Amino acid sequence: MPRAPSFRLFLPSLLLTLLVAGCGDKDAQAPAAVTQPSAQAAAAADPAAAPLLGALQKQLDGYRRIIVLLADEEQQSAADRTTSTRIGQQLFHDGLEQRGAIATQFDTLLRGTSPQRFATLGTVLDYIESAPELFDADRLAFREVLRDLHERIGADSSLPAVKLHQRIGEDLEALDEIERNYNQELTRIFSRFERTRAIDLKREKWDDYIAHLHKDYSREAILRDYGVIEPYPMSMKDSDREIFGRDLPPKTVVLTFDDGPHKAYTDEVVAILKRYDVPGVFFEVGRNLGKVDTDGKVSLGPMAKISRNLMEEGYAVGNHSLTHAQLSRTTGDALRQQVLDTDTLLKDVDSKRAPLFRFPYGARNAEGLQLLNEAGLKSIMWNIDSMDWADPVPESIVQRVLDQVNKEQRGIILFHDIHDRAVKALPQILDRLIADGYQFAGWNGRDFSVARPRKGSDRDATVTTGYEKSWAIVVGIDNYAKWPKLEYASHDAQAVADTLTGQFGFPSSQVIVLKNEQATRNNILAAFHDRLSDDRTGRNDRVFVFFAGHGATRQLASGRDLGYIIPVDSDPKEFATDAIAMTDIQNIAESMQAKHVMFVMDACYSGLGLTRGGPSSSSFLRENARRSARQMLTAGGADQQVADTGPNGHSVFTWVLLQALAGKGDLNGDGLITGTELAAYVAPAVSAVSQQTPAFGSLPGSQGGEFVFQVPDSQEYLNADTRQLTADAIALNNKVDAAQDAKNSEAPVTVADLQGGKAKLVVPTAGPASDRQRSQQANDRGLQLYREKRYDQAAVQFAEALKLRPDFAQAANNLGFVYYRQQRYPEAARWLENTLKIDPSRAVAYLNLGDAYVHAGDKAKAKQAYTTYLALQPQGSGAAQARAQLEKL
Repeated sequence: MPRAPSFRLFLPSLLLTLLVAGCGDKDAQAPAAVTQPSAQAAAAADPAAAPLLGALQKQLDGYRRIIVLLADEEQQSAADRTTSTRIGQQLFHDGLEQRGAIATQFDTLLRGTSPQRFATLGTVLDYIESAPELFDADRLAFREVLRDLHERIGADSSLPAVKLHQRIGEDLEALDEIERNYNQELTRIFSRFERTRAIDLKREKWDDYIAHLHKDYSREAILRDYGVIEPYPMSMKDSDREIFGRDLPPKTVVLTFDDGPHKAYTDEVVAILKRYDVPGVFFEVGRNLGKVDTDGKVSLGPMAKISRNLMEEGYAVGNHSLTHAQLSRTTGDALRQQVLDTDTLLKDVDSKRAPLFRFPYGARNAEGLQLLNEAGLKSIMWNIDSMDWADPVPESIVQRVLDQVNKEQRGIILFHDIHDRAVKALPQILDRLIADGYQFAGWNGRDFSVARPRKGSDRDATVTTGYEKSWAIVVGIDNYAKWPKLEYASHDAQAVADTLTGQFGFPSSQVIVLKNEQATRNNILAAFHDRLSDDRTGRNDRVFVFFAGHGATRQLASGRDLGYIIPVDSDPKEFATDAIAMTDIQNIAESMQAKHVMFVMDACYSGLGLTRGGPSSSSFLRENARRSARQMLTAGGADQQVADTGPNGHSVFTWVLLQALAGKGDLNGDGLITGTELAAYVAPAVSAVSQQTPAFGSLPGSQGGEFVFQVPDSQEYLNADTRQLTADAIALNNKVDAAQDAKNSEAPVTVADLQGGKAKLVVPTAGPASDRQRSQQANDRGLQLYREKRYDQAAVQFAEALKLRPDFAQAANNLGFVYYRQQRYPEAARWLENTLKIDPSRAVAYLNLGDAYVHAGDKAKAKQAYTTYLALQPQGSGAAQARAQLEKL
């Protein structure tokens, strides 16, 4: 960037100018005699001025962003200042380009012959001089623009041009006065001249101006727009200062390689890692990369290229000291040179170097650990040593590593990429670990995590919530012969069945669906008795039952109510004998061997005794595995009707249920949706948007357990084919969310029970979650918000995911696509480019990037992106679109 030096001179001058421009009281200013129009009003009044006014607002926006980035730079860390300056440089050069575009618009306007051209320029000056939303400090953003216009219009000797030239000159004098000394009595100076239209200084305080900017801008949002999200500080796991790998998830290992780069063996190790599609971390000795002179000048050697290639291909490269010295015996300047000179070399190779340090021989002292803390580096140790530096026999190395892994069950494995024996042992080790189901974690910017499944690994492996098999009976009846026909029940049932088999992985052979004419009393009871009762289900199985149709209530001679669900062949006059009583359901529930059973009834009735809800212990899964559960959630009471007016052809109750199962029912954010959480979300939500009062409780005989759904991680990369909700669905969800927001999230949720009473539901306390889990949950919340077209909130969630996990390609793509939907194409392109730096083989990101470049007007880059997409996915779902775009380009 050849203009960077002038930028660095400009910034202090700008900030000094604006600081000087801040004295006096904004609130004490005299009111203007005439209310001047805002930019929007001015553009509406003079459409010819609209393009210029829009360009000026972009210029102002970039100027304000620079101020927000740098106003508090004294409080920023050195790393934050570096980031702020880098993005500030981009904003500054964007401003130069914008200024050039404005000058072109001025030239076009002045070359025209329209008699209104001077009036249009007058409208622009009105905005600069008098727009009520502008602070005086804002107007300094337009000084260079006004100078350009002053020079251009000076060449015209016509009377309107001369008047405008004088007016612009007076505005420039006012701006110069703001820059020189804003505290002087400018009113007295300007009163010497008859200037009724020049800038009327408001003299607001600088702090007032900064506070005003912070209402609309934040440093974090500005950086995000320019493709930068700063991760949370590195997590402290094994100890406060060091990571050994003992806190990794079970059956998870990190492969690390020390002492390189080596001119031959490093590339051979990388080839093996690529073949097995696993990540690796390399700790390199500084003298292998080059040297740092006493004056700080860096000279890289030929092997630095190997390190650069490693970083470009996504491998983490960390610091292993300058000369592989025994640092436990090193102090002072010598210690600093060992650590900091190598860090300087690595940064010169590529700024993406990992902030990781490994002490040679594992030998460290307190001073060394303190130095790492000051330098922002993390000490990475190991708990599995291959001893490949001492053992010359590859087979012996293999057995040693496998024995230690079997003992530790997780950890960081130490290899060296400077020995051929490590190259020979590595494939055998990987073969065995993969066969034994181990995962391989890489550095994500904050900690070690499994970024994505290996190619060929089982992406659909069943998650473990303690269940062996999952069963379901799903019933939906619209076409009653003798009861009033319904509209949505059959559709509701199919949607629930699809959710169970699709999202939650219930085998389709174990999901029994009965719709309309199939849902006779005999068929429904046979489904329970023939398929699920007695020993047909196992003790570690779960059963989910959904019924959508009519419900009825009969008062017994004792005065007690008894509820019924109505099969398709029931007669209203005979339902006491040809419907299915809740006592029958209770008996069926008790006859099943399955550990957890949940009934969800989209029907209104009353009359079933219920017991207390489930446990609220923080050790929820362990306790839940020991307790049976028989839970029921109904759509409403005996005197209520199911609202068949929900979105997408669903009842309100089933629509809210489906939204809960899609993730909104995970109220404590632990990745699980329990029966209690399902009721705590659905019951208040349905009550808030309909006349129904859903009821919930546990059937007699339940031992306080909880039916559990585990919310699967979404694998969706947003693209043009991603479906969003309809307007009525979004409207209903907004009402539901408003009702949820009005509640105290910490307080128990009060719901109805089936006997007309009230029950308080306490959501189980969530256990600790890893950064990877929290990142995935934030990404999945972002996807929900995107489908509801709540783009700003979705962007916040995707950004949160990236703070927790900087190498999360899915979240980066999704953030980029949100910008694309907002028609912010340069920002979209930045994040889609970031996605491809993380995962260069992600085809959909190339397709999205091509679309962003098309709209941004960069045809060459768009063509390259579409071409790469087709090379990766020649028969992909977007192939036709990519080919069509290439033809246009």
